[in-house]
Amino acid sequence: MEKHDYKVEILKNPGEYDLNFKLIVIGDSGVGKSCLSIKATKDTFDKIYSPTIGFEFMTLFLKVEDYIIKLQIWDTCGQEVYRSLITSFYHNSSLAILVYSIDDNNSFLNLNSWLNEVRINGNPDINIFLVGNKVDLEDQRQVATDKAQEFSENNDIKLFLETSAKTGFNAKNVFIEAGKLLYKQHLYYKNKISNTPETIEKSNTTKISMEQECEEEENKKRKKKCCS
Repeated sequence: MEKHDYKVEILKNPGEYDLNFKLIVIGDSGVGKSCLSIKATKDTFDKIYSPTIGFEFMTLFLKVEDYIIKLQIWDTCGQEVYRSLITSFYHNSSLAILVYSIDDNNSFLNLNSWLNEVRINGNPDINIFLVGNKVDLEDQRQVATDKAQEFSENNDIKLFLETSAKTGFNAKNVFIEAGKLLYKQHLYYKNKISNTPETIEKSNTTKISMEQECEEEENKKRKKKCCS
């Protein structure tokens, strides 16, 4: 992904916000999806692993340039028995974060299944990030970084990062980069809409109307001056 040097700040709870985006975090059970989301939003790490049942909901507020952005983070369970429930959460998601664990090759091999599920059930233009979690277990690594990078490039994935929910390495950066990308896309569509022929014609019509009003006002002033 082309990165931008947008000014970004994580906010506590601003109350009001300008943009709202839904993110979904998916991947096999045990890869650290919940831990990653909690580390990014609450800056805590629970060593005791308890699988997510259904889904968990978290929120992160970012200030990107002058916009306050609310990220609604839907952390899903990875267990096969709940897979049919997850598909409904893909709808209206702006971005999916696909997580595997670097010490579990099976979680990497299953990425194709998760990727297909996203693209079948999600919006046609949904963005996808790839995250290799648990880099704190480097001595147990089973998935090479370049192999994951190649997978990312071959599948048109917007961003690939390796993270550690335990140490916090890149945990917040995943969501910061998500905010930057969604902000960039918002600006693109906003400018695109403002430059459509209909919008330009409306703008020109408004301009002409304002000029006519000014001219009429000037004429009234002249007539009034002449009569006095």
